[in-house]
Amino acid sequence: CAMRRALVPFGETEMEILQVVWELGEASVADVHARLGGDRAYTTVMTVMRNLADKGYLTFRKQGRMYVYRPAVPPEEFKSDLLKRLVDKVFGSPLELVQTLVRQESLGPDELAELQRLIDKLEESDDAA
Repeated sequence: CAMRRALVPFGETEMEILQVVWELGEASVADVHARLGGDRAYTTVMTVMRNLADKGYLTFRKQGRMYVYRPAVPPEEFKSDLLKRLVDKVFGSPLELVQTLVRQESLGPDELAELQRLIDKLEESDDAA
């Protein structure tokens, strides 16, 4: 049986740590551990941050005996890549994703109006091109 890439290749702890590093701009393991409020063991945070660096999502520099990590990928790019993977593997197309959201989420009038404004804006930019 061949190994398959996970739909969402990040665990909950990885996502929490990435979020903290994005918020702080740069952070040591101790910074992230403190921000998580002791929800994770220090060694777990250290291992996950090292793994995120190995995967290319964080970079680091040595400062004395400590490593300081920075995001290697901006949150917008990360979210875009993750959404593309989700659309490709689960929905097949962006239209199918939007249709599912509209059917399942009981959008209110304000949200529907905002969605229509976004569609109108996209059509205007297509007409201008």
